[in-house]
Amino acid sequence: MPELLLELFSEEIPARMQARGAEDLCRLVSEALAPIAAGPPLGFHGPRRIGLVMEVAPRAETPPREERGPRLSAPEAAIEGFLRKHGASREALRRQGDFWVLTRPGAVIEAPALIASALPGLLWSFPWPKSMRWGESAFTWVRPLRRILCLLDGKVVPFALARGGDAAHGLASGDLTEGHRLHAPGPFAVTSAADHAERLRAGHVVRDAAERMAMIREGIAALAAAQGLEVVPDEGLLAEVAGLVEWPVPLIGRIDAAFMDLPEEVLRTSMRVNQRYFALRYPDGRPAPCFAMVANISARDGGAALVAGNERVLRARLADARFFWDQDRRQRLEDLLPRLEGMIFHARLGTQGQRVLRLARLAGHIAPLVGADRSLAERAGLLCKADLASGMVGEFPELQGIMGGHYARHQGEDPQVAAAIAEHYRPLGPADALPGGPVAAAVALADKLDQLAGFFAIGERPTGSGDPFALRRAALGIIRIVREGGLRLPLSDVLAEAYLGYPQASGAEAGFGTALAEEWLRRHPAPSGRHPPMVAAFAAAVADFVLERLRVQLRAEGARHDVVAASIAGDDDILRILARAEALCRLLESETGAALLAAYRRARSILEIENRRDGPHEGAPDPALFAAAEEQALAEALTQAEAAAQAALAVEDFAAAMAALAALRRPLDAFFDRVLVNDPGLRRNRLRLLSRVTAAISAVADLSRIEG
Repeated sequence: MPELLLELFSEEIPARMQARGAEDLCRLVSEALAPIAAGPPLGFHGPRRIGLVMEVAPRAETPPREERGPRLSAPEAAIEGFLRKHGASREALRRQGDFWVLTRPGAVIEAPALIASALPGLLWSFPWPKSMRWGESAFTWVRPLRRILCLLDGKVVPFALARGGDAAHGLASGDLTEGHRLHAPGPFAVTSAADHAERLRAGHVVRDAAERMAMIREGIAALAAAQGLEVVPDEGLLAEVAGLVEWPVPLIGRIDAAFMDLPEEVLRTSMRVNQRYFALRYPDGRPAPCFAMVANISARDGGAALVAGNERVLRARLADARFFWDQDRRQRLEDLLPRLEGMIFHARLGTQGQRVLRLARLAGHIAPLVGADRSLAERAGLLCKADLASGMVGEFPELQGIMGGHYARHQGEDPQVAAAIAEHYRPLGPADALPGGPVAAAVALADKLDQLAGFFAIGERPTGSGDPFALRRAALGIIRIVREGGLRLPLSDVLAEAYLGYPQASGAEAGFGTALAEEWLRRHPAPSGRHPPMVAAFAAAVADFVLERLRVQLRAEGARHDVVAASIAGDDDILRILARAEALCRLLESETGAALLAAYRRARSILEIENRRDGPHEGAPDPALFAAAEEQALAEALTQAEAAAQAALAVEDFAAAMAALAALRRPLDAFFDRVLVNDPGLRRNRLRLLSRVTAAISAVADLSRIEG
């Protein structure tokens, strides 16, 4: 098959845009060349180029197509006009129903022609996140585009970007590319994808990003190991640096001993954010007074001058960090709190100063629920955002929370308070660690619950296309803290408390959360509890959002969606939901469980029909009206099963509760086999018995949601 090689050579592309640019190029070219595509494209990207290699067919034949013409009864002039439009004769027409139909023969499309016609428009509309114009042309690219290399089986596919009166800088396809800016300046011609990769390597350019990453990873690991050190893993930095260099040359530099008493996070962040250096450590985890860097050239002196220059730059960076570290420790965290009044959390949700008061209150409410000391949780909640006003976090926002923990330890706060301040943002993702203790868990939950309540109250809910305030991440963080920490948290209750922490909730601002509460009440009965109905409804709506994230998580873990739905219905205790789902799954997998489900459905179906006639049929059945032995046996079995299930539910032993209900299988089967429910004199009593059966089962799990 012919081989297509396409390379778009430009000025330096931001590292974060390269991989996505190559992916978009592969996708768009695949779509544009679908008639001749013979396989998926292989993309490549680097600091100054994106491109692809793919196999294509030499030509493609489009299938014949039918064009429907005028009706059979149409005037002759209409038929002649149709024939002229398509360049066809009267003999080419055939009848199809009430219309004349013209069959158009397929056309042969040559690969070079299709490529040349498709690529200019594709490049004009390429979806870079940010683009720029240069010169007088309206053509845009992420950075000025310098060359277009386009070869099909070694031959140039000629096309130009000029259109209308826009010359597009005279850019046209050719067979030229360029190597390393310093080691191999100037253009050279290539003849194939293999020749392209080989000539680039000879010109000190590694075309494949994965290979550059491997060279960096292995190179710095080898240099570190030679000094008895290891590299602190950082895949994000590795990918970024691979997008900054075409010819990676790992080097090791040293950190002045005077800076090694700075917190490890400060050292790493300063090196990573400002200089793109890799941190090194001793095998026991202690930070090493060294760093790894990656040059883009092979220097004649082995990189000695490069290392020395970067050491000087790092020395200045760490001197700045030292200044902030020393200055910040001269004041206590509570002294920084007044500055939070000038920091906006959100225009409609107030300042960070107002927020820490809410967090202290909410963390204190949550503390006894998670086994934390209330006073420590309130103290940590009050101070957890204070470091936002510190010099270090102003310089390195990535260190918020972490620096607060260091400053709290320095001023002698309780270790649990310091840890809670440092960890209250956790978890930041599925792989991130959880807050480490009860106080930290209380503050982390308060932070996320306050965030959810506030943004849902002002209508800033996530959509399918966006979640600008990371509310899904907050919900998933709550689930992880509760689930992995084995915590009992009444979700709706704590969300109501979070909502009531906002002054707008008292009625000062009309519409604060009321639209969401009213929307929820249109679909559900008014909730009961200690909070006002509108507050409880709002909290239940936000809890539904969190539980939907739990539902998605359980489905991803392989749980049946109907079992999850049956377990979640009417409950907001995550641990209880998980226990119920596990027990229900085991029950349904058994023969007894399947039979019990069938009997429950039969009883429920009868009740739905009869309730529409003259229901509801609630209340206790009269034992004196039990005329058949089977209904007497069912009533006795139900009394025993209810007592056993309620005792098991009291200690949340769902497996035992469902085992107790499973004992109803045989008496239910016998009842349906031998008892006429709609006996005129006994109908109402028997329907009440069935209603009692379904209520007993529903108290454990909502089997109406089980499918199949």
